[in-house]
Amino acid sequence: MNNATPGTAFAIDVRGLKKRFGKKIAVDGVDIQVPEGEVWGFLGPNGSGKTTTIRMLCGLLRPDAGEGTCIGYDVLREPEKIKREVGYMTQKFSYWEDLSIRENLDFVARVYGLDNRKQRVQDTLKRLGLSERQNQLAGELSGGWKQRMALAACMLHEPRLLLLDEPTAGVDPQARRDFWEEIHLLSREGLTVLVTTHYMDEAERCDKIVYISAGRVVTRGTVREVIEQSGLVTFVIGGPDVRRFIPQLEGAPGVEHVAFFGALLHVSGYDRNLLSAALAPLKNISGLEISETAPSLEDVFIDLQRPRRQAA
Repeated sequence: MNNATPGTAFAIDVRGLKKRFGKKIAVDGVDIQVPEGEVWGFLGPNGSGKTTTIRMLCGLLRPDAGEGTCIGYDVLREPEKIKREVGYMTQKFSYWEDLSIRENLDFVARVYGLDNRKQRVQDTLKRLGLSERQNQLAGELSGGWKQRMALAACMLHEPRLLLLDEPTAGVDPQARRDFWEEIHLLSREGLTVLVTTHYMDEAERCDKIVYISAGRVVTRGTVREVIEQSGLVTFVIGGPDVRRFIPQLEGAPGVEHVAFFGALLHVSGYDRNLLSAALAPLKNISGLEISETAPSLEDVFIDLQRPRRQAA
């Protein structure tokens, strides 16, 4: 599926990517086309194939099948060229904790064989707000500062594409917000970004999202398009102790899933009439407020993770 306008230049343009590890199929025919300069979210449950796909895109894993290009280079024949022009930030902090921030960045610059190394490191430290902490050991940094240092290391060689694998896992909300502000600034400067995340607020910051399950793309598009394509109907129930109604509603005809968000109970399904019938016994209970609402992205993703949907 290609929703880009004619003439769009793609940073990522791959079709039918497959990867197997023994008997396990990790990625099963994934197609992704990401236009240059956009920020796309790559979402799905743990074990869905996100990391394996990213590692194929950046040249670290060879696909068993499929074709296409990443930043203009063939993913099958030119992985070494891709590695030189992609910044890949892994899930786990993978730098040297007994070296300072500056020493880590200098080492990475040496690995890439960059010219004008000291100036590049200096400029990157300044760009990412790391100058004042440059002599601090990486092992002493908080999660947010480790994340910032890892991003700096990814940016040293001036990549054309950033592949970020759950970059904000385990960091505080302010650090996540600062990180995303930097990502969008880089995007405005022309950098393309593909980022995996489990945070719905981060998914909503992306130009488009791709949801993968069991190695296959299930849905894609803007947040609005993904919600509309889901076909979900959602009612919310507000009032005192609404969680007590979960057992009553789960498994009722037409109710696909029930989830508690904050002080509200979200009840979702595909048949409005059946949902209304399931909720009818609650309408006369004093203190309860029941109303239909637009499904949230989280409602949609909860639905996508259900075994029935994954097997469909």
